[in-house]
This record gives sequence, structure tokens and C-alpha cells, in this order.
Amino acid sequence: MEVDRINNKDTVITIGTFDGVHIGHQKIIQRLIEVGKTKDLTPTILSFFPHPRMVLQKDANIKLLNTLEEKKNILKQFGLDNLIIKKFTQEFSRLTAEEFVETVLVKQLNAKYIIIGYDHQFGRNRTANINDLKNFGNQYGFEVEEITAQDIDDVSVSSTKIRKALTEGDITTANNFLGYPFIISGTVEKGKGLGRTINFPTANIAVSEDYKLIPKQGVYIVKTNINNEIIYGMMNIGTNPTVNGKTQTIEVHFFNFKNNIYNQEIKIELLQRLRDEQKFESIDALTEQLVKDKNNALRYINTND
Repeated sequence: MEVDRINNKDTVITIGTFDGVHIGHQKIIQRLIEVGKTKDLTPTILSFFPHPRMVLQKDANIKLLNTLEEKKNILKQFGLDNLIIKKFTQEFSRLTAEEFVETVLVKQLNAKYIIIGYDHQFGRNRTANINDLKNFGNQYGFEVEEITAQDIDDVSVSSTKIRKALTEGDITTANNFLGYPFIISGTVEKGKGLGRTINFPTANIAVSEDYKLIPKQGVYIVKTNINNEIIYGMMNIGTNPTVNGKTQTIEVHFFNFKNNIYNQEIKIELLQRLRDEQKFESIDALTEQLVKDKNNALRYINTND
């Protein structure tokens, strides 16, 4: 996915991980697109993968709101087609600020205009700041626009706050900060088939990217688009304790849907959290609760979506 040049076209660029592409990010994207139109530049986001913390701090525990594919698709929905992913390595982290500017921004990406936060730091040991970038702009022929502290604070949203909300099961806050429903993408796999025996067949969703954040265990109201049809359902994230399950699974029961979708890639949008996962005394008690969950979900869908 790494790209060296964009058709030799001059670019307007911003730099960052853009994890979640939340409402704060969307403000920057709108500005990128606006500048691109007025100055005839290609709006571009330069991002890095793996996350720098995974490489520099060996922080394998950090979970991200988007997979690379999800991020690319969300950006496209907001009108931005050029997401440049630069592989982040120890070697790359040792580039000086000037080497980064000259090699990546100027020579590879033809940057003519850079939009950056007032507190952005870059280069080896993150020693360079926006003033250094402006000086490099004079030297290498690009303009720098500062995103002010006020602009950033006005939104007061961060990917960290969204991650915290999701791990606490607060999907409403997470979705408000994102500006769209949180997404889980994966492949539909065969499960143990218990759901089918109690009239609640489920699609098991396998998420291949281990860095993807999975929200707090529990039951959620969800929707998806399958073959251009909007399908609603309810999803359980958990271990199925009623049948002494040990491994966490993600299972979705779709309402009024019978098609075979095994091995299909699907995107699940989380709308609302219904309850915690719990262990029931019997399969009958579990079934009774699932009927209540479905009724609650349908009520929510009819009222809100």
C-alpha cells in the first residue's frame, strides 16, 4: 500500500495516524479538500503503519479503531482518495527532520502546502516543530498552515477518548465522537451451530487484524449492508458462558435474513449496546433473554434508525 509518488501531481498534505477518522479529523479533511480545490493540489494524508508506539515502545497492546482498509474506505466516504501509508520502522524513525521533509514530503509526495497542528513534532526523537517546518517550507518551496490550539480544543475529541469509551461499552459516546457508527469488519465463518438449534442462527465474524480494537463484551444492536440491502441484527461479543465457552467470539444474529454468507467479508456497524454478556441457568433461559433482546433491538431500530 506504500506509494512513492502520486502521478507527479503537486499535493496539499496533512500528517498523522488519523485513527478513527473522528469529527476532529473530519474538520482537517474538509480543509485539505478546500485547499486542494482552490490551489489545484491533490489532497493527501500521510500516515504511518505500524503505529509508531508499536515500533518504538514495543507497545503491542495498543489497539486501533480502524484497520488500514477501514480507514481507507472511511476517508473515501469523506471525499479523500489519497491515503499514503509509510511503513514505520526503527530506521525511518532515525531520519532527521530535514531528511524527512526533503525525502518524503518534497521528493516523494511533491508537497506544496502542508496543514499541521500547532503542537506537531517530527523528525528523529520528535525534536522539530511547526516553526522548523515553516523554515523548511521557505527552503523547499511549500506553504505551511497551522491548525490552531483553539481549532483543536473546540472539538475536544481524541482517538484515546474513543478507545476508552469503547472498552467501557459506551458506544453512544464513541459514535458521537466518531460522527458515524463504530465498525467491525471481518469474514463470516462457521461456528458451533448452537444458535440455529434455538432459532437464533448467528454469523461468526473473524477479525484477522489483531491490532483492531474490539469493544467491551456484551450484546449490541448492529446493522450491515449485504448485496446493497440494509440488514439489522444483534451482536454478541463474548465467550458464551452459558455453554461454558472459553474463547471470545463475535457473533451476529441478523433479523429476517436467511442467505448463506459464509466466507463473505462484511462490515458491521454498532448502533447501541443492550446489555452485558451473562451466564444463564439453562439454554431455555438464554433463549428467553434473546427474545427480549430482539424485541428491544427492534424497538430501538424503529425509533432511531
